[in-house]
Order: sequence, then structure tokens, then C-alpha cells
Amino acid sequence: MNLVSLLYEVKPFALRLLFPPVPFLLLILLGATMLKPTSKQRLWGRLTLGFGLIGIWLSSSEAVGQLLTHHLLRAPAALNAQDISSLAQRSESRGDVAVLVLGGGARQFVPEYGGASLNAISLARLRYGVWLAKQIKAPLGFSGGIGWTARNLRVSEAAIAERTASDEFGLALRWAEGRSRDTRENAAFSVQLLRADGIRQIVLVTHEQHMPRSLNAFRAIAGGDIEITVAPVGLLRDGISEVLDWAPSEDGFARVRYALYEWIGLKTGH
Repeated sequence: MNLVSLLYEVKPFALRLLFPPVPFLLLILLGATMLKPTSKQRLWGRLTLGFGLIGIWLSSSEAVGQLLTHHLLRAPAALNAQDISSLAQRSESRGDVAVLVLGGGARQFVPEYGGASLNAISLARLRYGVWLAKQIKAPLGFSGGIGWTARNLRVSEAAIAERTASDEFGLALRWAEGRSRDTRENAAFSVQLLRADGIRQIVLVTHEQHMPRSLNAFRAIAGGDIEITVAPVGLLRDGISEVLDWAPSEDGFARVRYALYEWIGLKTGH
């Protein structure tokens, strides 16, 4: 096993230690050990316990997930009707526009389907990509192989997406890039493929948290001859409007973790 493979083996476990709720659980454990008879130790123990409990609460809330996505990642806004109209006009007049969906994972075996299937993240991206391709009358591509950490996957995400797009959404993929293992390879392999086919504008579809890192990767590969238009999915733009937005929830927990994961990726260049 080479060093790169070893790093990708260790990465999932290391990230789980960095993300909520683990750091706050460790704070609670530390606080519990500091609840000693002396008043000073007791005070620090209670403060540490309090910070740990508050951290777990907030790191599981939708409101914090939205704040992190907006302020840490500066995720872009959704395409509006005018954007879509402009893309449709260019697609009709020049024929050099393509919609490209980035894969976000798949499951090797889903019992109800009797085989492999895209996960919820990939399905949301593909669904929007199909809708967008139909709106602007542009061809559709999908980029996703077998990721570094997808140990149980035997079929590329692109192969699964190709079947899903045709059978479930009624639109065949023109391009199915199935070699890439991460975002940088998504960009490298897809841009090469689309450039060879005369594409000069890529409408990039991925989740809002993933978009800043994806955009960096695609701009670095595309250079100046291919324009990248962002088309994020999974957005929540209604703001923090309810008290319940601050309450712990499964969606809030997932959004916070996703935002922190992408922020680490941005800062480390991975």
C-alpha cells in the first residue's frame, strides 16, 4: 500500500474525530474529570461541561448549518429564471453548453432495487441536472467513479447514473465519466472530455456546500477557454426564521458536518 492509499484509508476515521459531536463529547468527558472537591477545579469542570453540551446542541441545528455555509463557504445563490433563459439562448444559438452533474456517492446494494443505486445526495444532483438540461435544451453529463473511500462499491457512480437518468428521468446522458475518485479528478477528466466535444460553457451541478471547492478545481483545469456557470442544489435561502431552526435535528447535524467538511477541503486544497 503506497502513502496516498494509506492517507485515504486513514482520512475517514480522522475526519470523524474532528467533526461534531466528537470534540464536544471529549469536552464533556474532560469536564467530568475536573469535578473535583476544590472550588477552582469544580468551576472549570462545570464550564467545560457547559461548553460541550452547548456545542453538541448548536452543532446539530439547522441555523448553525446555514450560518457556516454562508459565512465560511460563501456558497453561491441558485440560478434564477433570467440565468436559465440566457443559458437556453446560448445553447440554441451556439450549441456549446453542457450540464455536468458531479456524483456524491452510491450504494452497492439497495434491496428494494435489487442492485446498486445512487445515494440521496447524488440523486438530488442528478434530478436537478436533468431538469436543468431540459430547461436549457443542453446535453447532460455525469462525473463520478469509485471514490477513494468507497470500499464496497463495484460499479462506478457514472454507470449507475447513466441507467437512472434514462430509466427514471427519461433523459439519456451524453457523457458518463466514471474514472474520477475525487473532486479534482472530476474536473480533470470531465473538462478533457467536454473540451474534446466542443463544449465551451459548463453548467456545474453539485450541492451548495460542495460548490466552492468544485468551482476552484474546475476553474484551475478549464483555464480561460471554458466558462463555468454554477448551479447549486440543496439550498435553504429562507433564512433563520423560526426558533426551531436552533433546535437539534438530523438535517441540521448533517448540514453542519457537510459545511465543516467542505471548509477543511477548501483550506487544505483537497
